[in-house]
Amino acid sequence: MAMSPMGGGLGAGLDDDELGEGGYRPLSEINVTPLVDVMLVLLIVFMVAAPLMMVGVPLKLPKSSAETVTPQAEPLVLSIDKDGKLFILKDAVEEADLIARLRDLRGDKPDKVIYVRGDKALDYGRVMQVMGWVGEAGFSRISLVAEGQKKGEAR
Repeated sequence: MAMSPMGGGLGAGLDDDELGEGGYRPLSEINVTPLVDVMLVLLIVFMVAAPLMMVGVPLKLPKSSAETVTPQAEPLVLSIDKDGKLFILKDAVEEADLIARLRDLRGDKPDKVIYVRGDKALDYGRVMQVMGWVGEAGFSRISLVAEGQKKGEAR
């Protein structure tokens, strides 16, 4: 039952025209207690259920005589230093020999991936020129490599 903060019971200090029909005024308070109760129950349900969803099904896997999958070969990395010199892995390469060397390294694998690393001081045009040569060598999957930036670190 709601009570008025003003003393004197219902309608104390109010004119008859301020009161509704029958001398009652509407209650304009929201009771949040049931809402809090429901939310706490839901919180507990999800706290109990969440760890159960994360755990996989315990299995005893069978043994296999199949060969283990060999890890992928060392990735092919083409680097361009701040002076514009080219390197395949750690070996320096002349511009004139780049396309031929890349074709040899690609071999008969047209879907082989090549990683292109370029110094941040390089001109954008130089990086695009080298990527064009990589495309001429037959690589269709080219990935540019960058370092991750830590939060708060200057760019």
